[in-house]
Amino acid sequence: MENTDEVKTIVEEYRKKYFDARHVCYAYMLGADRKSFRTVDDGEPSSTAGKPILGQINANELTDILVVVVRYYGGVNLGTGGLIVAYRTAAQEAIAKAEKVKKMVEETVTYDFPYVMMNSVMRVVKELGLRIVSQQFDNTCSITLAIRKSEVERLKARLAQLSF
Repeated sequence: MENTDEVKTIVEEYRKKYFDARHVCYAYMLGADRKSFRTVDDGEPSSTAGKPILGQINANELTDILVVVVRYYGGVNLGTGGLIVAYRTAAQEAIAKAEKVKKMVEETVTYDFPYVMMNSVMRVVKELGLRIVSQQFDNTCSITLAIRKSEVERLKARLAQLSF
């Protein structure tokens, strides 16, 4: 999950699939910086659904995640405390059972160089284990590399040391 459009699409699919449910509550967290998030109570009393779901996302330090909890009314009023526990527990169990994927935060670096430097550039690519995103070879060559964000300055320093 990478953007709010994807979140909206998935939530709409749940609303259609569970059209007879009373509430489709959710929370999401996007981005490596974990600054893009939202909670939705969908008619439940304020902060009794979305915030407990988001609390579980935060407790597990997850990002690029959407947790949706669908609730049917069972004839018993849970009260605000009961709703908070119910939504928190549902989110906790869903997260515990979900497959987690670790992703590296990458940045791309584009480097232009004369063709005679090809071996030196490719040696740096191999030594640092970089992923080539794109490359163009001509009189002047260009290569775009993906690298762990924390290693960008190291790569730039290595490339700056190259000469032909």
